[in-house]
Amino acid sequence: MPATTTEPPLDGHVHELLVHDSPEELLAVAVPFLRAGLEAGESAVIATGDASGALLREALGDDERVVVIPRSEVYRIRTPTALTAVRRLVDQQLTAGSTRVRVLGETDFGRTPRDWLEWQRYEAVVNEAFRPLPLWGLCAYDTTVLPDELITTGLQTHPFVHTATGRQVNPDFVEPAGFLRSLPVPDEPLEGTAPLLRVDDVREFSGLRRAVARVLADLGGDPDLLEDLHLAIDEMSSNAVRHGGPPVTLRLWAGADRVVCRISDGGTGMDSPFAGYGPAHGEDLSRGGMGLWLARQLCDHVDVIDEGAGLTVRLTTSLH
Repeated sequence: MPATTTEPPLDGHVHELLVHDSPEELLAVAVPFLRAGLEAGESAVIATGDASGALLREALGDDERVVVIPRSEVYRIRTPTALTAVRRLVDQQLTAGSTRVRVLGETDFGRTPRDWLEWQRYEAVVNEAFRPLPLWGLCAYDTTVLPDELITTGLQTHPFVHTATGRQVNPDFVEPAGFLRSLPVPDEPLEGTAPLLRVDDVREFSGLRRAVARVLADLGGDPDLLEDLHLAIDEMSSNAVRHGGPPVTLRLWAGADRVVCRISDGGTGMDSPFAGYGPAHGEDLSRGGMGLWLARQLCDHVDVIDEGAGLTVRLTTSLH
């Protein structure tokens, strides 16, 4: 392992990994990390599961300067919302007078491998999305809880590892864009069945909206979830017509628990694996570029598939 590094500068994001297999190992690293932040005039934030949070609060002696927030307030159900929540947290702490924000977090990867994928992407994306923020994040990965696949993700997405002997350069770190491109596109069995709606050349949006609305209305799912999906389909279809090449096609399937919509175009594809994790033009929302970002907030899963001949966006949302 490379030599222990010095403390990082205040003016940028630091993304570190703590891999542990016991509460004692967690506390041995996390408690000094948080205390050092308090002594330096920085915010110390705990955003973990209940068990780890209780251990940390006890070890820190209920220090009122430590900010404890429910993990669900940071690791929201959808990753773009989580990115916004972290930015808001940092802004609040800086406004209150902190020089930097230290966060001890436990990523909530969800219950299924399909859920895991969204958060595997997130762990890579934050290296780019949070780059300018004075944020020192220490992500705790418990090897007794997380599967090996997710431990490997942690090692590949964090530039540094933090142990009881200090912080060290992580030799397993993979450049974020390369990591994102290496992730597999999961199979969707519904795509092997006959679609409920098939459009081979999208040109006229009002007719398409009505056709999609009729199909979704017949499914009997949660109206709010289906309305969100309808909006995402509209955004992605419009994007495909405006920015892709003809023909633009749409397929929509439904199973007992989910709806899947696949929108493809014949354009030149998309170059950035970070697309859709924030507005394309940053804070200036008047310039547009929000379609994929909105879709990621409106749907459970968004897969961008670029196989060299046009671009496909696959939207998946649960029915209930």
